[in-house]
Amino acid sequence: MPLDRFQREIDYLRISVTDHCNLRCVYCMPLSGAAYAPLEGMLTATEIERVAQAAAAVGFRKVRLTGGEPTLRPDLVDIVGRIARVPGIRDVALTTNGILLPRLAPALTAAGLTRVNIHIDSLDRTRVARVMRWATLDDIWSGIEAACAAGLTPLKLNCVVVDGYNDEGDVVDLARLTLTRDWHVRFIELMPLGGGECARVAVDQYVSNVDTRRRIEEALGPLLEVPASSPSDEAKNFRLAGALGVVGFISPVSEPYCGSCNRMRLTADGRFHLCLLKDDELDVRAALRGGASEEAIGTILLRAVGAKPTGHELHSGISTLDRSMHHLGG
Repeated sequence: MPLDRFQREIDYLRISVTDHCNLRCVYCMPLSGAAYAPLEGMLTATEIERVAQAAAAVGFRKVRLTGGEPTLRPDLVDIVGRIARVPGIRDVALTTNGILLPRLAPALTAAGLTRVNIHIDSLDRTRVARVMRWATLDDIWSGIEAACAAGLTPLKLNCVVVDGYNDEGDVVDLARLTLTRDWHVRFIELMPLGGGECARVAVDQYVSNVDTRRRIEEALGPLLEVPASSPSDEAKNFRLAGALGVVGFISPVSEPYCGSCNRMRLTADGRFHLCLLKDDELDVRAALRGGASEEAIGTILLRAVGAKPTGHELHSGISTLDRSMHHLGG
């Protein structure tokens, strides 16, 4: 397993397969003017497979496919199948808004997908439409049901909390789902990426998970800590008394977890992105298209691991300017 210069074990590759999305969440993508990589610059299914093979050869064991919205990629089932067949890759997961899962979930499961995280910011139809723009609650809920029916469990629901949009009763309603369902409902703090209007939302309408947890406990009772299953888990997990599921808090701003980070990111246009909240990257696409061997690709990945920074610098007002969230997938 590769170690970075801070002795962190890096074995988890997050692969963005597209920077396009069928939603325009207020903290992620503007309604117009979003920048996209040119189509010819996007990695092909074969190129993604080659990176996964090289990653497995140097010790990576987990892969998560992200976007943008990964289900927009017409060859997603093929990509999942290719990665799932790579020797050494033990877990292939997907982060999605769930809207296209009713028609894709069975094929994705058959191809080797093991788990999904589905993004949902409210259980209120009006507020879903307001914060996740172009989404409907019914469409997302159908995706949740399709994921469960296809056996893509344990199901995780991700909610980004935004002041004035979904920071009060919405978080309580989502946490309440865990009382009767064996789901993980996780609340994520806003992160300023990209320097545009969405980054301003992340700064101006940030909600600390300290406040989110307080709201949940005031309404539903104390949250009891669940021991971490892995030191690299970005969520701190809790359970309401008698609940079947888990409530998690991902707090990159109020409680950074950089010291246990085990992730490397591959952008849809073929760069290893070293830290979510910084602009440092290494190009691998040129090597892929220049006929580089698996060993050479693995060497580039190990260089990226070696150059990985110790953590973000949000406390100093520093964040990524070159990439927005829809380029990186979180």
